[in-house]
Amino acid sequence: MRLFHSIAHYLDAIPYSVLALVLRFVAARPFFISGQTKIEGPTIGGEYFGYDMTIQIPTSLRDATVTLFENDYKLPFLPPEKAALLTAGLEFILPLLVFLGLATRISALGLLIMTLVIQFFVYPDAWWTAHVYWATLLLILVARGPGKISLDFLLFRERRA
Repeated sequence: MRLFHSIAHYLDAIPYSVLALVLRFVAARPFFISGQTKIEGPTIGGEYFGYDMTIQIPTSLRDATVTLFENDYKLPFLPPEKAALLTAGLEFILPLLVFLGLATRISALGLLIMTLVIQFFVYPDAWWTAHVYWATLLLILVARGPGKISLDFLLFRERRA
C-alpha cells in the first residue's frame, strides 16, 4: 500500500500545465489531420526525427471534400458546399488555437460542438470508438483552461493579477 501512496504522491506533483499541454496536443490532432485531408495549398515544414511535420496552408477545398459532404456527411442544416467550407476552415483554425493555447476555452468548445455534430449526424455509432474520448479531453480544456504553458496565460496573466 505504501508503494501506491508513493506513486500517487509523485503523480500529484505533475503540474496541470504540463498535463494541459499534452491534452491540447492530443485533442487538437485528429481534427487538424482531418482538416488537412479536405484542403489544397502550399506545404510548409518537413520530416523531423522521423515524423511528418508538414502543414498544408489552405488556399482551396479539394473537389472530393464537397463530394464527401454531398454523399456521406449529409448535414440537415447546411448545404454541402457551405458545410465543407465551414468544416475545413474550423478544422484548420480551431486545432491550431487549441494547440497554441490561444482562445483555448472557446476553441475547445468549438471542437466539442463539432464532435457532437459528427456524433449525431455523421457517425452515430462512433461514440465509444472515438467521440467520447475527444469530448472528454475537450471538456477538461473548456472547464480548466490551457494551463500556464499557453499563449492565453502569457497574454492575459496580467489581468489575473
